[in-house]
Parts: sequence; C-alpha cells; structure tokens
Amino acid sequence: MADRLAIIASKGTLDMAYPPLILASTAAAMDMECAIFFTFYGLDIVNKKKYANLKVAPVGNPAMPMPVPNIVGMIPGMTAVASKMMKDMMKKAKQPTIPEMIKLCAETGVKLWPCELTLQVMSMKPEDLIPEVDKTCGAAAFLDYAAEANISLFI
Repeated sequence: MADRLAIIASKGTLDMAYPPLILASTAAAMDMECAIFFTFYGLDIVNKKKYANLKVAPVGNPAMPMPVPNIVGMIPGMTAVASKMMKDMMKKAKQPTIPEMIKLCAETGVKLWPCELTLQVMSMKPEDLIPEVDKTCGAAAFLDYAAEANISLFI
C-alpha cells in the first residue's frame, strides 16, 4: 500500500471542520497522499456561503470549554458566543482559519472531494462549492480510493 490517508468529513460545524483539515494537511506535509470526502453536513466545510463562517453548536456539546452548565447553550445568542470563543482560542494558539486551512490543503495536494449524492440530496450544485474542491466524487470512487489507503478515518 502507498502512504495514503482517506478521510470522511461528515459534520460541518467549526469544531468538526478542523480535525479533517489538520490531519489532511499534516499527512500532506509528511508526503502522504490524502483525500477528504465531504458528505452530508460536512459539505458546509466547502460550501461558498458557509465555509468562512462555520459555527460551534453549544447545545448537546458536553466538551464545550464553557465555565457554565451545558444547558445554558440553549439561550439565544449562545451559538455566536461559543463560535467566537473557539475562533479566539484558535487565534490565540496561532492556528489558521478554516479558509486558510482549506487553501493549505489544496496547495499541498490534498484532494477535496464533495459527495455527489449529498449534493443532490441537499439541492446543491458544484457551483455552490469553493474553487479549491477537485471534483465531485461518488461513494464507489471514494471507496476505491480508501481501499488503497493505509489509514481511513470517519470524522
């Protein structure tokens, strides 16, 4: 097997966009071939209208580093507060934004594949996606790619 990483990104929140992008860019830096398959809400990570302003959902997210009980996340405006907190944490840690991470991945050869079926289900068109995506990809094509991977991850 070649040094290859296959990642499925299934969630489109700010806190769930970082893991596949960090892992993919790290794999590329380690000279590994890598592809991210964006499916269902993971498509938000490559959606032109959403990717630069992804949010953190505080409700039902027990890992949120908020100094208050999780139920407070139900208060109107808490999604914006939680999202700002995460962005500030990433900035303080000198980490790139999601658009910067996507650009880095694209520049280092990471394949960014939106799921064809999910595009249809979500009534989206390829034009709705950021220019960094390579092409749409069906489940069979991604599975063929993943079958040759050393590492496959579902995020």
